[in-house]
Amino acid sequence: MSLAIRRATPDDAVALRDIGVRTFVDTFGHMYPPEDLQAFLDESHAPEAYLRYLGDDAYALWLLADGDEVHGYALAGPSTLPHAEVAPGDGELKRLYVDASLQNGGWGGRLFREALDWLERDGPRTLWISVWSENVGAQRFYARHGFGKAGEYEFPVGRVRDREFIFRRCARAA
Repeated sequence: MSLAIRRATPDDAVALRDIGVRTFVDTFGHMYPPEDLQAFLDESHAPEAYLRYLGDDAYALWLLADGDEVHGYALAGPSTLPHAEVAPGDGELKRLYVDASLQNGGWGGRLFREALDWLERDGPRTLWISVWSENVGAQRFYARHGFGKAGEYEFPVGRVRDREFIFRRCARAA
């Protein structure tokens, strides 16, 4: 396997859908009634949803791929988290997923670094991340990179509401 990280293009919309659905279902699919899970996937992981991100310069996506086979991705853009201190100009790592078979091999960290470097390409700014309340491994990972818990909210997947933690890293001096 010869993995590499590259920026996604509109030609990758179907591949993004495939990896988005696969990693979400592998990680969280057991938590939801089938109809709620499908409705969420149809809305959040449709190729059209990825094309909207790819067509907006405020967002960027990266793929972890071996040729045409995609094994992970990251999505970054302006923060839209429901927190009173989110300000215009703040950035957010919106999604970071890697196939389970490749986790703990450093690839998630590389995707994370690509996204954060892009978010801070014009200089330091406050960054935000949402993480499932029971994903302790991800919370530890983000804490190692200077993020701390700043709040929580309910993330809807159909009729189910997940408890999500909001993590923040304040702008660092250059």
